[in-house]
Amino acid sequence: MEIFMWWLDLDLASKEWLRENLRAEELPLFVLQGIAEAGGPHPDKPTGILTDADWDFIETQSEFVD
Repeated sequence: MEIFMWWLDLDLASKEWLRENLRAEELPLFVLQGIAEAGGPHPDKPTGILTDADWDFIETQSEFVD
């Protein structure tokens, strides 16, 4: 699922963590849970959940005022 389809429903704490830790190799449990609850991918491991395109979106398209 494309990030723009679930980003708006992602909780603010998860968004902030993703913005502050761009392209992190591993995501913390609360971020993984937030992504799943927002309708994003449901990973079985904390790595490789976000694609390069997802990270590009977080870096360039997401707004800091959510």
